[in-house]
Amino acid sequence: MTLGGVGVHRNSTRLVTRFLLTTAIVGCSAGVGAPSAVAAGPPTIDGALTPGDAPPKPYTEVEPANACTSTRTTTSAATPPAQVFLGLDHAWQFSRGAGQTVAVIDTGVARHPRLPNLAGGGDYVASSDGTEDCDAHGTVVAGIIGAQPSSGDGFSGVAPDAQIIAIRQSSGNYRPKGTQVDPNDPKNGGGVGNTTSLAQAVRHAADMGATVINISEVACGSPTMNDRTLGAAVQYAATVKDAVIVASAGNSDNKACTGNPGINPLDPGADPWSSLATAVTPAWYDQYVLSVGSVDANGAPSAFTVPGPWVGVAAPGEGIVSLDPNSTGLATGTVGTNGEVQDIAGTSFAAPYVSGVAALVRARFPELSAAQVISRIQATTHNTPEGWNPYGGFGTVDPFAALTHDVDLSKTMVKRPSSAKGKSVQLAVPATPPSPDNTARNVALIGTGVIAFLTLLGVLASFPIRRAFAQRK
Repeated sequence: MTLGGVGVHRNSTRLVTRFLLTTAIVGCSAGVGAPSAVAAGPPTIDGALTPGDAPPKPYTEVEPANACTSTRTTTSAATPPAQVFLGLDHAWQFSRGAGQTVAVIDTGVARHPRLPNLAGGGDYVASSDGTEDCDAHGTVVAGIIGAQPSSGDGFSGVAPDAQIIAIRQSSGNYRPKGTQVDPNDPKNGGGVGNTTSLAQAVRHAADMGATVINISEVACGSPTMNDRTLGAAVQYAATVKDAVIVASAGNSDNKACTGNPGINPLDPGADPWSSLATAVTPAWYDQYVLSVGSVDANGAPSAFTVPGPWVGVAAPGEGIVSLDPNSTGLATGTVGTNGEVQDIAGTSFAAPYVSGVAALVRARFPELSAAQVISRIQATTHNTPEGWNPYGGFGTVDPFAALTHDVDLSKTMVKRPSSAKGKSVQLAVPATPPSPDNTARNVALIGTGVIAFLTLLGVLASFPIRRAFAQRK
């Protein structure tokens, strides 16, 4: 399972941290490479596969694989670029997320003075209550959603009045106990978490009363992969418990998460599911999940964001600043075992911006269902030129617009580019204009010429008469 993603800069190459997938996950554990495109979609959901709710516990015994991730901190008092980009100051005039509970299903969320509303929701990796974060990932995600502002800097979560539930479901720094480690494996066999434990976490979060569920991790595989238990869990959470589920679109790692074709310029209105090459779960359950792609500071799709027909919206996923799990301050990067610093970037960190917006919307419009909240967020984005595209969905999320614009929620938004936009067509050649009618001008010119000619003749004719008069005198 990929934390979708722990995208980082390393020698100008985007990388992601990959997590172990058990053999129960068909097609996810093997790299997809460059599969041929086939028409596909998520498997039919069977409600009978919905996991029952139970206290979280590890699905296998684990042991440490690596030291916990170190972080690069910052003392800058500036407001983070992503926060400025989204205009959160304007949105907070209308909502700060009060009364909303956001479940963060991730690597755990460390307790931090700027997360006073944090509650432990359980641990599927080890024995904590979910408030340990050895991977320096879930804490960053939770901070983006609900961190309190501080007089010492400009950082704040999107919905600072919301409550956060921490559920640890995956980790790259643990491994199943007794794992035979490949000496060439830099991760030392690290990786715990699969779609079954993710499905259990989704069910548990929904039953704990989460109004928004953030899933900043993905599993990629063949378009025919079988993840029906996870599909049943997200359907249950979205329809039975009315939770808004927000998931990252995933980061391209040139292995399993290779992505899908973009818009065909020769047929921009084609159904994007017809050319599906890589499945991304839970994102592809887009009837119940709002999937988020990443954009840079200029609003352009990030190089690492995985395209797909399920992408609903986009949000900033680069140059991230958030809470540091290892101190009381803020972090801007992680430090590798070789001392190399990696900027925090990835669709993992675009998703919580949207989860925060969902909390704002739910607080301001409590009468809206989960599906209507998603529709409102999608309908109020900064639209893409195509109307929709597989990288940024319907556009970059706009918190202020989501809270203030009039939206007709009866209209269905279709995840397909408009066939009238982006298509190359031959423009009609304008008809040759008729010759101008110069009759009036010609008559005027001729008349003027005749008058001038007659005047000249009159002048010339007067000379003999003048001479005659002159001789008489």
